[in-house]
Amino acid sequence: MTAAILLIAVTAVWGVTFVQVKDAVAIYPLFAFLAVRYAIGSAVLLPPAALRLRALGRNGFVAGSILGVLLAAGLALQTAGLERTTVTNTGFITGLYVLLTPLFALALFHTRITRELWIAVALALLGLTLLAGVPSSSATGDLLVLASTAAQALQIVMVERYAGRYEAVGLVFVEILVACIGCTAIALVLGDLSVPHGRTVWGALIVTGVFASALAYLIQIWAQQRISATRIAVIFSLETVWAGFFGYVLDGDRLGLLGLVGCGLIFLAILVAEPAAAAVLRRLARR
Repeated sequence: MTAAILLIAVTAVWGVTFVQVKDAVAIYPLFAFLAVRYAIGSAVLLPPAALRLRALGRNGFVAGSILGVLLAAGLALQTAGLERTTVTNTGFITGLYVLLTPLFALALFHTRITRELWIAVALALLGLTLLAGVPSSSATGDLLVLASTAAQALQIVMVERYAGRYEAVGLVFVEILVACIGCTAIALVLGDLSVPHGRTVWGALIVTGVFASALAYLIQIWAQQRISATRIAVIFSLETVWAGFFGYVLDGDRLGLLGLVGCGLIFLAILVAEPAAAAVLRRLARR
């Protein structure tokens, strides 16, 4: 019960960060924001990871670096999309990683795909079509978020395929550190890196760096030892609900009837796809 409550709290934090990040990157450059966010996350994870890094070995550092590149790409695309579309659209489209995860597993590792997953894909496509008609949304923003969701799904596949071979906390630390280094380099090239200022930016950085990144990963690792992957996947789908709630309450999202139906279809697709996604990840972990 404690593990489930903590994971629900994590999804609530992820949901509210959509609003916080949207407000922060409106006044502070995108890659500078991500660089500082990952620097904070790396600093928080350093104490528990320091003594475990040696156990990773060379291959573990390579695996963590690959995951870090995917993490940075996913969050950069998601944040860029969030700048252009609504918080609610971003949250529900991000939830589609549940569908894309087994599809990537099919493409890369030839895992079996169930009929339920194809039904979920059809529901999701219909939901995306309806969301695209929301006046306050942006097709460009929605596509950027969808691209970020693909990167996140690929990251999940690679984590499940390889993470069992390496020490989990050390691997996550390397992943976040590499994302920090990559975003910092891009921010320096763009000339965007500067000291953050203002409560809006610092509030978003602390919540995303400490709670939505470092502590969320540690809680997930701890919870995976206590409850099933299927149950975790279902709990994680609540992120889309929280995003819709906070988008409505804090950011003034008003989607209209078509937008609400689109969100409903996407959420239904996520629920239909959850068991298939969890089964695929279990098969990958056993390989």
